[in-house]
Amino acid sequence: MKEYYDAIIVGTGAAGLYCALNLPERKKVLMITKKEADQSDSFLAQGGICMLRGEEDYEDYFEDTMRAGHYENDKRAVDLMIRSSNTIIRDLLNRGVTFARNEEGELEFTREGAHSKPRILFYEDITGKQITQTLLDRARERDNIEICEYMTMVDLIAEDNVCQGVIVMDEKDQVYPVYAPYVVWACGGLGGLYHNSTNFPHITGDALGIALKHGIAVEHLDYIQIHPTTLYSKKPGRRFLISESVRGEGALLYDKNGQRFTEELQPRDLLSQAIYKQMEKDGTDFVWEDMRPLGEKTIMEHFPNIYERCLEEGFDPRKEPIPVVPAQHYFMGGIQVDLGSRTSMKGLYACGETSCNGVHGKNRLASNSLLESMVFARRTADDIIFGTRPDHARIQTPDMKQYENREEILSGYHHMVRNEIKKMGVRI
Repeated sequence: MKEYYDAIIVGTGAAGLYCALNLPERKKVLMITKKEADQSDSFLAQGGICMLRGEEDYEDYFEDTMRAGHYENDKRAVDLMIRSSNTIIRDLLNRGVTFARNEEGELEFTREGAHSKPRILFYEDITGKQITQTLLDRARERDNIEICEYMTMVDLIAEDNVCQGVIVMDEKDQVYPVYAPYVVWACGGLGGLYHNSTNFPHITGDALGIALKHGIAVEHLDYIQIHPTTLYSKKPGRRFLISESVRGEGALLYDKNGQRFTEELQPRDLLSQAIYKQMEKDGTDFVWEDMRPLGEKTIMEHFPNIYERCLEEGFDPRKEPIPVVPAQHYFMGGIQVDLGSRTSMKGLYACGETSCNGVHGKNRLASNSLLESMVFARRTADDIIFGTRPDHARIQTPDMKQYENREEILSGYHHMVRNEIKKMGVRI
């Protein structure tokens, strides 16, 4: 790791990797991540990635996204995402990403909750891993992209509301200032602050705390999505998600008596509310999801990863329902950005789950996250390439002594984030 780069990207998920790959090879790019490069939530995405299926699908896709977001979405951002989808998919295919195809070799689509029709591309039930691992492979092939694992961002270097770089700490608690005219936050959500979450535990909203410290604009910190169906377990740690696609393909939800109690393809927030209500009524810690209507062929070919995880918990989804419970899943709020992914601090960008560009409104539509991440990651790269370079003040060397205690620094950021969210009446 050097001291100066053309751009620093915090995070190695889909957004960060796609931003790096869309920057010219003449630019020296540093990517840092708190753990290993493949331990981002993008790798965990199961269901798929949305794609506009012709002009006749535009109004329906737009309405589905707006309805799921309770019409609090930014219409311009939604339009930009939908209109960009085909270009993004073509580029992913060109980079080596694989999606399911039918017998004629054409791309195959599935449907998920709150979608009016099938428009979701997928690869088995590990679409996020297929996309993000491919992008990671392409990034590792580029000489201009340096990826540093086990490197934690503990602060920004900023002067007069102009970002000049980041303060990073390695696993031995050594602290380094790293400078660049452009910094991109693509470091995920805040699931690690929750007891029950589908996120990796180290994804803890650090950028939000740093933003609050520096007075960078944030937005809708109370917009936290609960996924209605995660595999119930008494084991500690991350909750395993039972994809929206399972219900999209026909799985049913039962109460403790084996009776359906709600419409399975509602938006996530409404379905989660229905499940919580039924659990309270039944006095149970979960409800049952029945995958048997899908048939064994679909379960084994489309959802092999889910099948294996269910077996590990002692359930065979081919023969019996599985226990599911809602858990924290996605963060629709975040660092406030415009359509170019610019934050309120010059030279600082945010994309992916870290950011709030208004696409998702109050509740994200299933499988819009991977698409949104990459659309606005490319907007970030475009603005770095073609936008106006910020006027940098004289670089000040920060006092490194203030960053000696990692746990104290990070817990301070987490405390700030929790307090802001609690002020809005949300439990965390």
